[in-house]
Formats: sequence, structure tokens, C-alpha cells
Amino acid sequence: MALQETWQSPIAPGLSWYQATVGERPTYPALDGSRTSDVAIVGGGYTGLQAAYNLAKSGVSVVLIEACRFGDGASGRNGGQLGTGQRWWPEELEEKIGYERSKALFNLAEAAKRHLIDFAREHQIEIDYAPGQLNVAHKASYKRDYYENAEIAALRYGYPHLSFMDEEETQERLGSKRFHCGVRDVGTGHIHPLKLLVGLARVAANAGAEIFEMTKATAIRQGGGKVTIETEKGTITANRALIACDGHIDGLEPVTASHVMPIRSFIGATAPLDGHPDVLPGGEAVADSRFVVRYFRKFGDGRLLFGGREAYTSDNPRDISEHIRRQIAEIYPGLKDIEITHSWGGSVGITMPRQPFVREVMPGVISIGGYSGHGVMLSNYCGKLYAETVLGKSNDLDLFTSLDIPAFPGGARMRAPLLFLALSWFALRDKF
Repeated sequence: MALQETWQSPIAPGLSWYQATVGERPTYPALDGSRTSDVAIVGGGYTGLQAAYNLAKSGVSVVLIEACRFGDGASGRNGGQLGTGQRWWPEELEEKIGYERSKALFNLAEAAKRHLIDFAREHQIEIDYAPGQLNVAHKASYKRDYYENAEIAALRYGYPHLSFMDEEETQERLGSKRFHCGVRDVGTGHIHPLKLLVGLARVAANAGAEIFEMTKATAIRQGGGKVTIETEKGTITANRALIACDGHIDGLEPVTASHVMPIRSFIGATAPLDGHPDVLPGGEAVADSRFVVRYFRKFGDGRLLFGGREAYTSDNPRDISEHIRRQIAEIYPGLKDIEITHSWGGSVGITMPRQPFVREVMPGVISIGGYSGHGVMLSNYCGKLYAETVLGKSNDLDLFTSLDIPAFPGGARMRAPLLFLALSWFALRDKF
């Protein structure tokens, strides 16, 4: 099947700047005929491909299927920010689960960060890593929380890379007067996510994993000590399986679908900001304090990549660019007429507490997803940890399986409407 550079994903709107700049993006065959393997994997994002690579290199037979092209999901279309720790600040998580577990999860996230960077270096994947992240407050009342966050990270969590920024420093580093204070993180950075995904698929295939694109799983069942995954072109029979569909679980597996909900997120890329040297002069990525986070960075040839509009339905706006441009102008009024060269979106899998969902959903079948916008490094590492669990090398994945991730209320028919109401309320609260 010949796929051109202008390939439009059937599951996500728009042609991304990542797609335009990734270089060679190989295609892989669709499944044609039945297969047997030790492990079957549904989902060809970071989680599934990392699991496939780490299993295959240890001699485990793996068959992985992806419903579209590798990179069509969130792994190839996200904001590219690594972040630090979990989705919650460590002190917030500590209040819920105690210091010991919070510290273990923080350490795991740091290991995930190191793994991603080391993996790319080891396998000569050019991910265009750029250092630095700024977490900024859109309300003046958050100043104390941000000041304490940097202090707690150093003193209680052994992370000395955060520093508090007062209003003057925040505005200078952003080139904007929109935010009141922030925290600068010099221990993390941001990447070209699709370059990582393309390289990861290559590495997994070279390790011996059988990986297939354009192959949608239509059913999964367990019986007689085996897992069976059905597709339109064949059946995969395995000893165990990993479901790594995140926000694209659809109706494949009901337990995952009740715990991981897709929301739409959108990003725009501007023309290069040659005439605006004051915008992010240090090249850091930015994430703000809104519940509906605005995340942006100057990247590549100096263009601004800006994400900030979430939709709590499967609908897509008619003009992604116009929505993004309005939000850019709120922060950078001088860019109100900037050209948006690329605009795109995709589905992000979230959970009720915004923590990953990791659970055995039927005998021999583990489901992993719901990274809630914090998945670039965590999804890669969870794939590795799944493989280590299968190989008996580590039980670190238990740190996630032990988290209390409740199902969304309302059942299959009411989950989406209730989510829309709840998240719209949080978005409204951001304004006051």
C-alpha cells in the first residue's frame, strides 16, 4: 500500500508539522493470515512498540498490530514535552498516597526520562532533544504553591533542577506579561515525538518483533489458557496480550473503555518567528497552570508549536488554526496575525484521577493507558516495564497497578456527557 507524505490519518484531523519534518516514514504491511506468538500486542504507539522491542530482543515471539499507521495516534502527534514526575506534583500526590509511594513514583518517572534519552542515543534516533521547561501560573494566588514546589522537589524528592521564577523573570523568559510566576526545570526537555516513534518502530522490527500497520483488532477473548485477537485479515493466538490503545480503545475491551476516556486536543505550528526574538529566548517548553493546560514551545526552525484547545467530544473544529491563533494572541498579542502553517489534533486518553490505568482486564491480558497528557516518557517506560514483568525481571509496573483508578460514572451511554459537563466546569473555573 503506497502512502504519501500527505497521508491523512483516519483517526486524527490535520497534517502535523511533525509529519512534514520527520523525513523518511517507512510503511509496514498489514496482517494477512493468522499468527501465533508468545505475546500479542494491540496498539503501535510508544507503549506497544517499546514492549515489542524489549520482548523480542530477549527472544520472546511478539506480534503487534496497529489499526492505522504508526504515529497516527497520540505518540506521533503530541506536544513533545517530557515533563518531570507524574501528572500531579509530588506534594499533591503525597497527600493522597503517602510519601513513600509518591517518592517511588517520582523516581520511576525520572528513570523513564533517562530511559527515553538513553534509548534514542543508543539506537541513533535523532529526536531533536531541546533542554528546559517552564511551568507557569496564570493566577497570582498560585505564587506560594510554585515557590514551595521548587523547594519540596529539592529537599524531599532529591530533584535540584527546579528554581522559582518571580513575575519579572517569568515574563522575561516567556516574552509575555500574561503569567505571574513559575518554576524553571533544567532537568528535562522536549522532543520531536514522531521521529522517536518512527525510530522505535524500526528498532522493534529489527529486534524480531512482527509489527503490522492498518490492522484493526475487532475482538479479544480469553479461553483455554490462550488469548485470541481477531482482525479482518486473520487471528492472532498468544499466551498473553497487551492492550496499548490508550484513547483509541473504542469498544474493544469494556473494562479499559470504562476507565480511559478519549478527549480531543489540538496543536498549531506558526511560521518561524524570525521577527520575535523575545518569544521564549531560552528555547524552553512551557506548560501553564490551567486545568485545560496550554502548552507551547519554540522548536525546529524557530516556529511556535502551541497546544491549548481540548474538546470533550469526538468532534473536531472546522478551523483548528483559528482557535489556536486566538489562544496564542492572549499570550503573545504581537502574534495575533501570525500565519499558522500546520494545525492538527488527536485523541488523548485520560482517567478520572489523571493517573495511568494499568490493570489485568482478563486472565493473561494487561491493559495500559490513560496517561492524561503526561505520556511521552511514561508510555515508553510502561512498555519497557510490561516486558520486564513478562520476563520476570522487574515488578515496578506494580507501582501503577496499585493506584486507585475508578471508572467514569454513568455507564457506557452517560460517560461522555458527564465528562463533558465536569471538564467544562473545570475549564470555566480556569477563567476566574
